[in-house]
Amino acid sequence: MQSTDTNRTAEVRHVFIIGCKGIPAAYGGFETFVDKLTEYRRSDRIRYHVACKGEDDRVFRYNGADCFTIRAPGTKPQMSVYYDLAALRRVIRYIKTHTEICEPVVYVLACRVGPFIWKYARQIHRLGGKLFVNPDGHEWMRAKWSPPVRRYWKLSERLMVKHADLLICDSQTIERFIRTEYSRLHPVTTYIAYGSEMRPTGRADRSPSCQTFFDTHGLSADGYYLIVGRFVPENNYETMIREFLRSGTKRKLVIITTPNQILYEELDRRLHFTEDSRVCFAGTVYDQDLLEEIRRGAHAYLHGHSVGGTNPSLLEALGATDLNLLYDVGFNREVAKDAALYWTLEEGSLSSLIDRADRMTETEIIPFGQRARKRIREAFSWPFIVSEYERLLLDGVMPAEGKAGSEGGSQEK
Repeated sequence: MQSTDTNRTAEVRHVFIIGCKGIPAAYGGFETFVDKLTEYRRSDRIRYHVACKGEDDRVFRYNGADCFTIRAPGTKPQMSVYYDLAALRRVIRYIKTHTEICEPVVYVLACRVGPFIWKYARQIHRLGGKLFVNPDGHEWMRAKWSPPVRRYWKLSERLMVKHADLLICDSQTIERFIRTEYSRLHPVTTYIAYGSEMRPTGRADRSPSCQTFFDTHGLSADGYYLIVGRFVPENNYETMIREFLRSGTKRKLVIITTPNQILYEELDRRLHFTEDSRVCFAGTVYDQDLLEEIRRGAHAYLHGHSVGGTNPSLLEALGATDLNLLYDVGFNREVAKDAALYWTLEEGSLSSLIDRADRMTETEIIPFGQRARKRIREAFSWPFIVSEYERLLLDGVMPAEGKAGSEGGSQEK
């Protein structure tokens, strides 16, 4: 983090972002968000400072942002808590030593450090700053966590809500939940969605890497359904695979996902999908251009996410795949609206929808793709999302008066 001269700094909104693994983004929704927030920055009145995980202490600039590394060994959940707390301490020290900074914003992504946030919020307020929080999705609902960890996540969420000056929700469903679940805390919230790139539409000539992918897995354009996402129970892989096997389609099911051998073997014991040649686990694909081509080549995209806010993989699918079959939950329906078809966990719901999709003609499918691209263009493009953030940061910094959990409130830990 570097200093600027006093007069110029007084005109600049300094925004300190904590909670992503860092930029440039290699993976992850928050990492991509911060990368795009800095890349598409238009106002010279905003200066971003971004905490990044690293093996040493260094500072560097990327996309015009001042980036600083925090050493946080390991990947266990407690290391993420340590990382956020270390970043908070670093930011507060920086603001204290740069007294020319006026009304800084500390923006914490996710609710990992709720039991500890009260004292940092107090220090931020004493320095004339505000604490903004992105509550992310319902992390406490994820099946991968043990019951004690899930209880911690729920407690941490409540305390982050209690002490935040503003909660920026990337889903209207999440915002409604926060306002209802924690109504006694009188949370101040706003909604700004996650964003997506607008890529050219239409199927261009297949790249060599995509042709290799097709040849390796025996695929043809329009000859497969596609799933992209982490291989975890809350993304409803069991329902999607079971219902696909029940359907009468002769197309393949291509699953691009993260490794999870325990879940893979558990589901195969129940579903026996390895005995059906239509099911293809294709591993992970990190090449975004290749992934875009794979999405374009699919007959339809299946999306089973049941936890979280505006999901990046859903936005990417809406921007590339004409026909999208989505699990009917508020997060997904608020994003796609009438640009997709929906299924439930009821037996036969998705299998009958797949059979219907198999019969749909190109004339019937194209309007879904047109509506999907319109949704992305009008509500989720990165330039639009960044403009919403800049408007908030420059003109809508929330006042401290009346905030639940401010310095005059209790110090719940």
